[in-house]
Amino acid sequence: MRRRSLLIAVPAGLATLAACGDDKSDSDKASDSASPSAPEGSAAAPPKIVDGPLPAITAGTKFGEKPTVAKGSGDPSKDLAVKTVIAGGGKTVAENDFVVAHYLGQVWSTAKVFDNSYDRKSPLAIQLAQGSIIDGWRYALTGKKTGSRVQMAVPPTWGYGEQGNEQAGIKGTDTLVFVVDVQDAFNAKSSAKGGEVAQDNKDLPKVGTNTDGKAPSIEVPDTAPPKKLVSSYVIEGDGEEVGADNSVLVQYKGVLWDGGKEFDSTYGRGQLTSFSLQQVVKGWAQGLTGKKVGSRVLIVIPPELGYGDNPPQGSDIKKDSTLVFTVDILAKL
Repeated sequence: MRRRSLLIAVPAGLATLAACGDDKSDSDKASDSASPSAPEGSAAAPPKIVDGPLPAITAGTKFGEKPTVAKGSGDPSKDLAVKTVIAGGGKTVAENDFVVAHYLGQVWSTAKVFDNSYDRKSPLAIQLAQGSIIDGWRYALTGKKTGSRVQMAVPPTWGYGEQGNEQAGIKGTDTLVFVVDVQDAFNAKSSAKGGEVAQDNKDLPKVGTNTDGKAPSIEVPDTAPPKKLVSSYVIEGDGEEVGADNSVLVQYKGVLWDGGKEFDSTYGRGQLTSFSLQQVVKGWAQGLTGKKVGSRVLIVIPPELGYGDNPPQGSDIKKDSTLVFTVDILAKL
């Protein structure tokens, strides 16, 4: 569930885009240690899912509100206990989807809250894939609909195992209670949605407008690249504007202006990616700030806002390369 784990989980592509530093605020570091990201090793077989017992939600009972959850009464089930507290009417979540959700987690026996996203005022995205998140989440949320509030009690077998999570104060014997508000879900075929915007400038690359989940084409003109950053809508969505300090969930593809060769793509990996705009090259941060969720954006990055004379080792990016990206902004986090 943590931002850092998402950056690490993404293959070399995002490492290419990410800035060198990994500076984080104290609040980021706190959430880093308490998130439901998967520990090493996972349960070998699917759990038995039961209805309870589950402690009562005593306040914050509406979807999207920070809940207050009572202390667990008696011994928790050794099975995975799951309850849909509020049934949503959106899309059905599938395994390997990225879910965007608010959540609160606490220890059954003490009601100690070890993490929640509500206080950070931004939902987080995590892939429901083995090795990315604790198995309790993976099994409990698969099959639920977006717009749902799901409560679960996760025994150690499908949580952090016998090792627990020392930084979060979670023992290897602790059953964990989570309340999760599933806001949205995306998969490898998710695309921008909105109205097409005319691409009239013949001196700029032309980007395909297909929304079938396949990588859009990028046609680079046989002209000199622009000297300044270009950021323009290909498809304009109607979602919230992205702020400079936000994180985003995206699909993207990058090619070199010189020759049009592709050097990176989430489409090729079959996996979405999520990152903070404060952790990427300046051209990305500036190019996506102010753009609307649901949009496809063309970004042309001059060398000084990209990698200049220090491109990533092992990449196809040469010194002083102008970079061209098409970016679908799926969610603001």
